[in-house]
Amino acid sequence: MNNSEPTNETSEVTNDPAAVKPASINRFMRLPPEAIGEANEGNEGAGRVAGDPAKDSPFPRRTNVKEDSLELAKAAARVALDNKGSEVMILDVCDQTALFDYFVLATGTSRRQLHAISEEIDDVLQKELKDHRLGIEGYEDSRWIVLDYGSVVIHLFDEETRLYYDLESLWGDAKVISLSDLGLSDSGSTTH
Repeated sequence: MNNSEPTNETSEVTNDPAAVKPASINRFMRLPPEAIGEANEGNEGAGRVAGDPAKDSPFPRRTNVKEDSLELAKAAARVALDNKGSEVMILDVCDQTALFDYFVLATGTSRRQLHAISEEIDDVLQKELKDHRLGIEGYEDSRWIVLDYGSVVIHLFDEETRLYYDLESLWGDAKVISLSDLGLSDSGSTTH
């Protein structure tokens, strides 16, 4: 993944959702349990794979990763809702993989909307939560944009691509976090 510039993983624009799968998306697909075990060898107690970019980061290391991850996920969901994203959901995947804590999924209706959501998420997470994106994929094609924040991965889809890949079913045993339990309403604003 490229950490500074959006990349175009396919050489031509296509309407086929199967053709827009970002190159490293296998990271977000199901991994067999032995692959997860191998990835964590030599990293006991850390809860992350070897080569964790946060260890070498100039940014402060968080001490309560799961709570901090939920705050990142909540902020990303709020931004998606504020920008009229639909079908916004947060999946807790901690019990399914040691690679991530949460997925945030949202659907947009246009390339412009998906770009706006993506850019606003980056801005809010950097300015308000002092977190920096580790990578981005699919920005140019804008059918499936993946924002990688390490413990939180944000998936922004157009409608057709979201239906085709159906991550909600693929990760069907993940816990769905209620947005209302986080104080978020359909308008994205915090409720009290």
